[in-house]
Parts: sequence; C-alpha cells; structure tokens
Amino acid sequence: MTSTKLDLTGLKCPLPALMTRKALKGLPPGDRLEVHCSDPLSVIDIPALIQETGDKVEITERVEQRIVFLIEKAGSARSDAAASAAPERDR
Repeated sequence: MTSTKLDLTGLKCPLPALMTRKALKGLPPGDRLEVHCSDPLSVIDIPALIQETGDKVEITERVEQRIVFLIEKAGSARSDAAASAAPERDR
C-alpha cells in the first residue's frame, strides 16, 4: 500500500473534485491518496465524489486555510459496482 499526495491548494470548484477523480483512477486498490485543498466547496464535492466511486475517506481535517482528505482506493469489486451504477456519460 502506497500513499500519494495531491496538492490542489488554490484551485476552485470543480477542479479539486475532477483532479481527485483522475488521480484515483490511476491508483491500485488499497493505495491512499492524500488530497490538500483550499476551496471551501471541496468539503461537499470530494465526499460526494467518494460516495459515487465507492472509495473510502479515511480522514478529513481542516488546518488553517487547508482542507486535507485521506482517501483509500476501494477494491475492484466495489469500484466496478460504483462504475456500473454511474451514468454512461460519466465513464
């Protein structure tokens, strides 16, 4: 299991969620993605994305102006089920 850091500080909605989705697609199951954001809307957008993809938010914290998410990539069975439930245009 490895951990990757994604610094999205300074980016505004919808870029943090879109870039998090792209980064998660490249990770193998069990790996973790540490996402740093400053956009206040990311506390809504990123958990909604994670619910859609079937991955798991391990930790969410706020440090000064920064919001940090630690996301664990789900196993292929959960991710495949979430992908099949997503509309065709989202794939």
